[in-house]
Amino acid sequence: MRKTTEGKCYYCKKVFNKTAIKKHLDSCDERKRLIEKTEKKNANGERCFCVSVEGFYIPAYWLYLDISSLATFRDLDEFLRDIWLECCGHLSAFEIKGIRYSSSPDRLYGEKHMSVDLTKILNVGIQFTYDYDFGTTTRLKLKVISECQRIKSDKKIELMARNLPPEIKCSYCEENAKQVCVECESWLCNKCVETHECDENMLLPVVNSPRVGQCGYTGSEED
Repeated sequence: MRKTTEGKCYYCKKVFNKTAIKKHLDSCDERKRLIEKTEKKNANGERCFCVSVEGFYIPAYWLYLDISSLATFRDLDEFLRDIWLECCGHLSAFEIKGIRYSSSPDRLYGEKHMSVDLTKILNVGIQFTYDYDFGTTTRLKLKVISECQRIKSDKKIELMARNLPPEIKCSYCEENAKQVCVECESWLCNKCVETHECDENMLLPVVNSPRVGQCGYTGSEED
């Protein structure tokens, strides 16, 4: 898998590498037009955070999100499940400054519910983690990059940029992998799948998510 992947800006639709995308988002003409329009009509705007998200162990998968300050951890949990993670309704939790915000909080351990407003917790520079599924866990790393004003929207969270699917080579040849075997952890192209010895029920599609090959995850519409 390539360590540094390219990604698409969802404002101008142009492609940049991971190290350049943040700088681009700050200067993207299409995004600047939206921000300037909001600043001219401040009464119709709302405070928002720019948040980077990446796989904790596989940073080749990453997102940049525009999150309304009116959103809650529950809203962010649902967004991450929809775009990257949901397979079997597993539990999940954010951890920030030593406090856990859980989808099913255990008060005995000091956990809090995800209904808390992000504006009460987040500010620029804060880093935190998110775990989905406490059996076959997918862990994410998040950071608040900046904040600004945006036009009010029904969407509390909007996708600003996302990595393009990383190139993953077949474990047995030089073709790109299309499926992964959860039993032997082999990456397989369409040709090598035909001769693979593990049960075909152990195969999952290669998808653009840090949860690829885990549990029963088969991807989202965004893939």
